[in-house]
Amino acid sequence: MSEPMGDVIRAERLGKTYAEGRLRTPVFDGLDLAVHAGETVAILGASGAGKSTLLHLLGGLDTPTSGEVYVGGQKMSALSDAARGALRNRALGFVYQFHHLLPEFTALENVMLPVMLAGEPVAQATQRARALLEAVGLGHRVDHKPGELSGGERQRAAVARALVNRPACVLGDEPTGNLDEKTAANVFELMLDLNREQRTSLVLVTHDRRLGRRLDRVLELHEGRLRELRPDEV
Repeated sequence: MSEPMGDVIRAERLGKTYAEGRLRTPVFDGLDLAVHAGETVAILGASGAGKSTLLHLLGGLDTPTSGEVYVGGQKMSALSDAARGALRNRALGFVYQFHHLLPEFTALENVMLPVMLAGEPVAQATQRARALLEAVGLGHRVDHKPGELSGGERQRAAVARALVNRPACVLGDEPTGNLDEKTAANVFELMLDLNREQRTSLVLVTHDRRLGRRLDRVLELHEGRLRELRPDEV
C-alpha cells in the first residue's frame, strides 16, 4: 500500500520486540500513525514506554519487527541501506536531547554537512547553512566550534542542521530536555516558528505536557498502545 497524499510519514501495524538470547522483550505491536504535511505532533509517555524507539522506527534509524513505515510514499523496508540513508537525509531532520554536533567542525560546517551529503555544491551548501544560522540567531557564531558555544547555541545549531535540507518532517527526541527552562523555551519557540515558516512537519517526543499543549495533536504511548489525547487530558 502506498502512502496517501498529504502524509509525510505513515506507520502501519508497527511493532518492535527486542531479543537477547531466548529473552523476548516486546515494546509495542500494531501501532498505526500518520503525520500530515505541516502538522505538529507530540508523543508523550513515561520513561521506558518506547517513545524513542518509535521515533527511531519512524525515521528509519531502526528496523521494525513487524509492520511498515512509509516516508514520502516510499516503503522503508523495500529500500537498500544506501537508498534509505539518502531518503532520511533528504526528507527528514533529526534533533536530539544532546546536539551531536561534530566537535572538530565549526557551526557552519556542521550545518553544511547534510547538504554536502546530498551532493550539492559547496557554494550552495554554504549559502543555505549561513542563512539558517542567521535565522536561528547564530549568524555571528558561524566560525565557532561546538565547544565554544553555549548549550542553547549548540541546540540551535542542531535545529539549523535538521532543517538545512528543507525536510518534509523534523523528528525531535526530547530536544529541549538538556537545557535550562528559559533556554528550552527559546529553542522550542524557534522550532515552532521554523515549522510555521517552512511548513515542515514536527514530531516531538517529550515528557513535558506543557510543550505538548502547544502542538496540533498529542499522542500518548502507554503499555504498548498509542492513543490520541483530548485537550482536557493533556
